[in-house]
Amino acid sequence: MKKLADNIKRVGLIAHPGKVANRALLQKAAQLIRRGGREVLAEAAAAQLAGLRCPVCPDAATLARRTDLLLVFGGDGTMLRVAREVAGQQTPILGVKVGGLGFLTAVQSPHLPQALRQIWAGEFFLESRRLIEARGRARGVAIAQQSLNDFVISRGAASRLIELEVSVGDEILTNYRCDGLIISSPTGSTAYSLAAGGAIVSPDAEVLTLTPICPHTLSNRSVIVRLDSTVRVKVLSETVETTLTSDGQVSFPLGTGDVITISRSRYALRLLRLPGSSFFQTLRQKLHWSGSNV
Repeated sequence: MKKLADNIKRVGLIAHPGKVANRALLQKAAQLIRRGGREVLAEAAAAQLAGLRCPVCPDAATLARRTDLLLVFGGDGTMLRVAREVAGQQTPILGVKVGGLGFLTAVQSPHLPQALRQIWAGEFFLESRRLIEARGRARGVAIAQQSLNDFVISRGAASRLIELEVSVGDEILTNYRCDGLIISSPTGSTAYSLAAGGAIVSPDAEVLTLTPICPHTLSNRSVIVRLDSTVRVKVLSETVETTLTSDGQVSFPLGTGDVITISRSRYALRLLRLPGSSFFQTLRQKLHWSGSNV
């Protein structure tokens, strides 16, 4: 990757604006990048948070187009937001963990200096993560939404079950009476789907996971289908508020008869990883499995 490292001339900084700890980290990162002979750019919110004097871009998508590497400071929530905004662009992303549990962030914030030295030396690899997309109509409004982790169709505040008709390809799978249904990408298998009893899926597996949330029928279990499958969900409930949510961050109200189609996206995210890190190592550490040193 040395040739690719030599082409990293401009580095963009993105951070969760609500995390005060990011201020000092952004300032430190800007210093390290300049010492490495690279130019610093920043998303507007990050520049304002840290008082950075550098070229500023209004959003992550613009910043990605103008840089050769993005450093994202925060947790998985920040990474998910950036993933959707930069979908379709080739700029690699390095997630720097600030705070809680993170499966998408690759570097602990105290290790940033060493991580950047490795990147300048070409000691890294790139990992591709496929997004999924939802299309359809939500209460008469056409939607086309990208997601890195998952789409969730769930009930509102009322403690009543919703009913969903689910098809895979041209065949009906079943009608679920449940609190909701999670359709997750391989990347999203360790998020809400895992909490709801779904399987852990390696991020390079070509599958979608369908996991019902508190299904009324105890025989309903998580179902795994091919990533190139088309999953159609029709809302049958007539009186219960129903919502489609992307990555837990973007929501659309659904009405009776609305049909949402979820499938593999043409977009992928490029994550920068350092030697010695892997999905299974992350599992051992984050979930405190046997064999973890942390």
